[in-house]
Amino acid sequence: MPKIPVEISARHVHLTRHDLDLLFGEGFELQKFKDLSQTGEFSSSQTVTLAGAKNSLHNVRVLGPCRTFTQVEVSKTDSFFLGNPAPLRLSGKVIRSGAIKIIGPKGELDLAEGLIVAKRHLHANHEEARDFGLLNGQNIKILIDGPRQTIFGEVEVRIDDNFNLHVHLDTDEANAAGVDSETFCSIIK
Repeated sequence: MPKIPVEISARHVHLTRHDLDLLFGEGFELQKFKDLSQTGEFSSSQTVTLAGAKNSLHNVRVLGPCRTFTQVEVSKTDSFFLGNPAPLRLSGKVIRSGAIKIIGPKGELDLAEGLIVAKRHLHANHEEARDFGLLNGQNIKILIDGPRQTIFGEVEVRIDDNFNLHVHLDTDEANAAGVDSETFCSIIK
């Protein structure tokens, strides 16, 4: 079975055009810091502060391009530190999720919902999914080999023609498995 690259999805924010204007000023454009593995996605040079009930997290990266919803993705550890409960969800599933305040250089935003702990997932395009025998929405198990060998279950498959084959884990999961930029996994059948 071919190996699949594993990436660490650190805490980050996705903003709508409206919320980007509110936090950074009207007409502001995100400046690309680096491209991400998924086509068209990038990490920007811009950061915000997340203000929770107990603590704040500073210099949280904003990802681009703008989305149709504002969403904040953190680890469970981050959620405890902030003092704001965040449910485990796939990206984009923000209805009845956690609340958080986002502070930018030009304004603040009190989100009633949008704070999540991202569910681990595998991105694949249709050809890659067919090659692996995967279906959209399917939950699979992966094996990360190495000194901290780990099996992760409930890895949800996400299929789209714009996706590139990668598994995304949050920082808590990645640290537990000893993941770094050279880590690959295999699907357990």
